[in-house]
Amino acid sequence: MTGYEALAEVYEWLISDPKLTPAGFAAAFDDVTRLLPSDARVLDCSCGTGQLAVGLAGLGLQVVATDASAAMVGRTEQLAEEYGASVRTVRSDWHELTDQLDVASFDMVFCVGNSLHHAEGARARFVALESMSRLLRPGGRLVLTSRTWELVRAGGSRLDIGHHLVRRNGRDALVIYRWEIAPHWEQEHHIEIAVAEVAADGSVDVRSEVLSCWPYRYDELESDLHRLGLRVEKSTFDPEAEGYLVVATRQ
Repeated sequence: MTGYEALAEVYEWLISDPKLTPAGFAAAFDDVTRLLPSDARVLDCSCGTGQLAVGLAGLGLQVVATDASAAMVGRTEQLAEEYGASVRTVRSDWHELTDQLDVASFDMVFCVGNSLHHAEGARARFVALESMSRLLRPGGRLVLTSRTWELVRAGGSRLDIGHHLVRRNGRDALVIYRWEIAPHWEQEHHIEIAVAEVAADGSVDVRSEVLSCWPYRYDELESDLHRLGLRVEKSTFDPEAEGYLVVATRQ
């Protein structure tokens, strides 16, 4: 997986208000983190700009953060330094995880922020899930969030333009998503994300990136987890909701 290099510098405009701070991002997962022992070892896989990783470190957990994007790993390191948080960072694709990290060594692995669809098709998605599963100790939990791709595909190719400016660090920007939906599920889809920052003088600076993605149905994800010996402990899947969370336990 590649991408999120151009967007790394403006990614905060893509994060919802409640998750902007590390504490706020970690609080969104209170239901699962409260199940962890105080000295638990946790992996934030596809860590993005690091809000979750730094938030988890703030809870006293031992945190490793990985991402395929070197720019995102850099942003995570900067945030950890800003908060004085102890976070080990590693640039890694999913299939490289078990080469760089000890298997069966984590109590919980997070893969959140709609990351999994960047795996290049069904086989690569299974390999990604397998790598994350192998890092879990017996009884450890995999925590995933995903777009509801059934709903995304039903909307077809389109342009979604934000209804208002979003303010981050005293700066305003408009966020635009362009969806390129392929005819068939198994084909490569594209999302172009643009952040148009509006300066005080009215000038506009646009950062954009086209990202490849391979969507999947919820039942396919559930089947993959089952094949890997992971039991779905919790699922918020609703075909009419924009996204969902899955918590699966390694048996």
